[in-house]
Amino acid sequence: MKFSIYQMDIISGQPDENRQRVANWLEKDMQDNQPDTVVLPEMWTTAYTLPELDGLADEDGHPTIPFLQNLAKKHHVNIIGGSIANKKDGGIYNTAMVVNRKGELIYEYDKVHLVPMLDEHKFLSGGQNAPEVFELDGLKFGLIICYDLRFPELIRPLALDGAQVLCAVAEWPSARKNHWRTLQIARAIENQMYVVSGNRVGSYDGTDFAGHSMAVDPWGDVLSEGSDDQEQVVTLSLDLEKVDQVRKDVPIFDSRVPKIYKQ
Repeated sequence: MKFSIYQMDIISGQPDENRQRVANWLEKDMQDNQPDTVVLPEMWTTAYTLPELDGLADEDGHPTIPFLQNLAKKHHVNIIGGSIANKKDGGIYNTAMVVNRKGELIYEYDKVHLVPMLDEHKFLSGGQNAPEVFELDGLKFGLIICYDLRFPELIRPLALDGAQVLCAVAEWPSARKNHWRTLQIARAIENQMYVVSGNRVGSYDGTDFAGHSMAVDPWGDVLSEGSDDQEQVVTLSLDLEKVDQVRKDVPIFDSRVPKIYKQ
């Protein structure tokens, strides 16, 4: 499977402009790279304009989900649609979504772990359900959002349920860039899966963002990586046979002893 990750600089508080930028980018990228699957970053419609989200957020995924569905059908491409600010159930959630080549919305996930360092908890509601495995083109994926990457207990069940690829979408700040890279490599090694991430660049309200969208293989080797500060497309192709090979060479799942682990 071939991926294109849009490491974008988000225009703060301008959802319509950001959607148009994504549409323009995808039109060009389909000509240049012909990806099977594209990845967008976290909160790409609004950026972290938290005090303004009540007036900027989607309403139950509209208009962004139909927008992504139309793009997916037009270009016959899978879209891991990053995440958006999303009003529903009496709150505003940080919601990720996945649309397949047919334009079908096949998965949604609300970010469970809210970032205290960015005051997310003051403006957003945390998701109440753990991420689940979904399929694209016969491959099994998991999807998490930014701060979730710090919680291995959220991710291990995805590997146990057969996930071959973990996607992480983020607005991860430059101040913790070394954590961003190291945690992705750790999650790949400990779960023997690919980790594919999409992070933003640029800055907002005094926070610079780290870029370094990347792909890590199940052995922990970095296959492709974006820059610190440049808007760019990070491309990669995954060999899913490597997941089976690494799990055979170092059989950690056969070696687990769950009955002695504290729950």
